[in-house]
Order: sequence, then C-alpha cells, then structure tokens
Amino acid sequence: MNDDKLNKLYEIANALRIDVLEMMGIGKAGHLGGSLSLAEMVASLYFEVMNFNPKNIKDPERDRFILSKGHGVLIQYAALIELGIIPRSELAKTKSLEGILQGHPDMKETPGIEAVTGSLGQGLSIGIGMALAAKLDNRRYKVFVIMGDGEMAEGQIWEAAMAASAFRLENIIGIVDRNGFQSTGSTKDVFYIPCLEDKWKSFGWNVITINGHDIEQILDAFGMTRDIIDKPTVIIADTIKGKGISFAENSSEFHNASLTEQQMKIALDELKNAKALSKTK
Repeated sequence: MNDDKLNKLYEIANALRIDVLEMMGIGKAGHLGGSLSLAEMVASLYFEVMNFNPKNIKDPERDRFILSKGHGVLIQYAALIELGIIPRSELAKTKSLEGILQGHPDMKETPGIEAVTGSLGQGLSIGIGMALAAKLDNRRYKVFVIMGDGEMAEGQIWEAAMAASAFRLENIIGIVDRNGFQSTGSTKDVFYIPCLEDKWKSFGWNVITINGHDIEQILDAFGMTRDIIDKPTVIIADTIKGKGISFAENSSEFHNASLTEQQMKIALDELKNAKALSKTK
C-alpha cells in the first residue's frame, strides 16, 4: 500500500477517536478505553479490508463484522457515521431515548449492526453460525469477530474456538484486542491467561500476533489469512487501552467513565493536533 493510502487510514482512525469523544460528551459515561484501542483495527476493516458497500449494507455477499466486546461499540458507530450509514446528527443523541446509538449494539435499531452483543463471550459463536451459513449457501463472505482480552475468561469463547476448528472454518477471522486491561484492573491481576497464542494454536487455529496500532501490520495480517485453508485464524492485536488520549492510556479508570469539561478539552486538543498517530506502541 502506498504512503498516501496508509496515511489516509491513520487519519480515519484519528477521526473515529474524535467521533467517540463527541458521542460521549461531557458528564456522560461511556466505554472510552476499549473503543479507542480499536481505532486502527476498525478503520482498516471498514475502509480497506472488508467487502462492504455502505450503499448496500444488506448485500448477501457482504463481509460480516461482529463486535463481541459490545461495550466498545462507540468505535463501530464512529465508522458507520464516517461511512454515511448513520447520520452525523446521531452523535449528540448517543445513549438517549431519542437516539439510535445505545451503549451496546442493537441490530434492530442501528443500521450496519450485525448482532446484539454485550453479554461477553457470545460473539464468536454468532460469527461461527454466520460462517457456517456462508458455506451452506455457497457464499464467499468472511466473518470478522473482535473480542477483548478480558473476554478470554469466558468459557463460551473456547467452546466456539473448538467448533470453528472442527468445522474447518477458514472464512472466520477472530481478532483479540489485547490491551491488557478490563473494567476493574489489569488482566494479569484480575484473571491472568498466559500463553494466549499457544492456547489458540492448541485449539486448531492459525495465530498471528501484531501491533494493533500499526496499520501496515494489520493489513499484512489480513492478507496472510487469504492463504489459509480449512482452519480459522485469530489475530492477537497488542494495543493500548485509551490510545491517543494521554490521561486515558493504559488505565482501567477509563474503561467506562465520564469526562469533565477540562478532560474533554485536553482529549480533543490532543487528537485534533495529531497528524497520524504513531505506528508504534
């Protein structure tokens, strides 16, 4: 990919972060940290990787995107807004009775949402159902499922992992947002799961580990999945919770929090003055 296209994706990721802040507003609680850690991944998927036409969001051949860690949906809303699927006027109505953007994904109310998620651990199972349907219907679409590293403690994840391997579903790609934190602290302190790559490999998955903020690595990883036959792939993306906002980075305090007027000003200033966010952690 040439530098112009790469820089454009970084600019989109930055715009998504700004949209997340505008959705939260001042004094309204929202899942900030786990949304911001996904900006480069979501920008890459929606604007480069997925077969997804914003003018035909019900195309039966479209790739499917499932956000299993549904609390991070603000970043998905931001992508759907930037694509023109959701009106920008909805930004200010997020998490209100007047709006269509709630705190967790709602496929009935929000265009572009493929599944209702939020009860952690269920997204991969939903994605497997879609991937199996693609094979039964002789369709070529892929299913992308983003999970949290804290979510790895859910037993249903590993039941689904076994099923995807048993059914040889190369058309499903899991992504683990390994930002190291969950709602009450670091994942190491709350529920430590060592050797995550080895665990997925032992369940029969092809495993790729990347820096989840380096778009070149993200695109290369998805490119590698095209050559995989008869087995699912998981991309373990090392990320920074709260990426792009200095006071929120690597902190469980901003897993689900509201922002003061001063914090909002600092955050917007940092993002609006940023060019392309650093490729490195």
